Amino acid sequence: MAKGKNSIFFCQNCGHESSKWMGQCPACKEWNSFVEEAITKGPSGKSKGVIITEPTKISDIETNDDERIKTGIEELDRVLGGGIVQGSLILVGGDPGIGKSTLLLQVCQTLTKQNKSVLYISGEESLKQIKMRALRIGQFSDDMLILCETNLDSASEVIKKIKPQIVIIDSIQTMYNENVSSAPGSVSQVRESTSMLMQIAKGLGISIFIVGHVTKEGVVAGPRVLEHMVDTVLYFEGDRHATYRILRGVKNRFGSTNEIGVFEMVECGLIEVSNPSEYMLEGRAENASGSVVACSIEGTRPILIEIQALVCQTNFGLPRRTAVGTDFNRVNLLMAVLEKRFGLQLSSCDAYVNIAGGIKMNEPAIDLGIVMAIVSSYKDRVIGEKTIVFGEVGLSGEIRSVNMAEQRVLEAKKLGFKKCIIPKVSADSLKQIKGIQILGVNNLKEAIDCM
Repeated sequence: MAKGKNSIFFCQNCGHESSKWMGQCPACKEWNSFVEEAITKGPSGKSKGVIITEPTKISDIETNDDERIKTGIEELDRVLGGGIVQGSLILVGGDPGIGKSTLLLQVCQTLTKQNKSVLYISGEESLKQIKMRALRIGQFSDDMLILCETNLDSASEVIKKIKPQIVIIDSIQTMYNENVSSAPGSVSQVRESTSMLMQIAKGLGISIFIVGHVTKEGVVAGPRVLEHMVDTVLYFEGDRHATYRILRGVKNRFGSTNEIGVFEMVECGLIEVSNPSEYMLEGRAENASGSVVACSIEGTRPILIEIQALVCQTNFGLPRRTAVGTDFNRVNLLMAVLEKRFGLQLSSCDAYVNIAGGIKMNEPAIDLGIVMAIVSSYKDRVIGEKTIVFGEVGLSGEIRSVNMAEQRVLEAKKLGFKKCIIPKVSADSLKQIKGIQILGVNNLKEAIDCM
């Protein structure tokens, strides 16, 4: 029977299929996300030559710590949960020019130093272009192989032939599968190409990194099902014009999804920032009102950040509120609590809140830091340089406890802070820590009096 072509509509956000165009996707409720693509249907009938496999008892499956491969980059190993799991499929997304290819080239360099075989498949650059970028990073051994190919069928044959331990696909939007008639980068191509790579990774035990482009909303381009198919999703964040970069784990089947790795972009590539707290506090102004240091937890790592606030009288009938690095709605909520519970007249003031360094934090523990920075700017009172605050603020003005309080205090002590304003519930269990003054507060009034 001859193969017949048909047309079908796909949702670019979630991959939902429909026989006709729809304004709103019934699955993910996204508007104007349907695109038309031609698909090729093969002959109907039962498949022949199907191999029947037997299920295995879970008690008969053996695992050990050797299943992970250390990359040699500690910040990346932290985000991955201790290293690369053999046979895993890892998706790396980020804005153009953020450093995705540079990071993966450095991974290739460190892995080849451990005598690991690596295959770098590029669909965007030529061999000479990759060589030019590699020379800026350093020397590479002969264990690193480079293939410039966009045909995934040809690339898969090369992978099966040489069987490297690590494969890097840069990028998935440039690859195409001959069995799918749509253009490279389309929903069908991305989904089918990822499915083929997943079968190779699981069948041969090869760890595969996939580079994915992002949309203007900051999510990986293509169907949402792409993130469900892979084992780990990493996002490379940061301002391309700044020096810092943050690698964040959004999904990880083999580790925590809250860990972050901090890097600094230099001329020779990316270098690790082993102490992000010290890095984030560099250049902090002395004796300036509206500035306070708070502590947030990312995974298992405490990070000290500077929260800045600027409160001034508005020149318009409607005051302006701006938040950079944290949730805008959360800032409005905290300002409403200050007006109701503490009596501050903020309804006639413009308010600007910023987390210095460009890092994004949404943890409730920084609530008290935001409140203290706003009050400090409003009253033009300076908070001590060696003072750190953290705690969640409720709608009644109470200060609620936060998790991992001891780790936060120890991090502040290590960086030379002398005073710590924290929730009263958490302070009672930290009296044994010497060398730092711990002040426990129950509500906003007590916290502001400590200023």
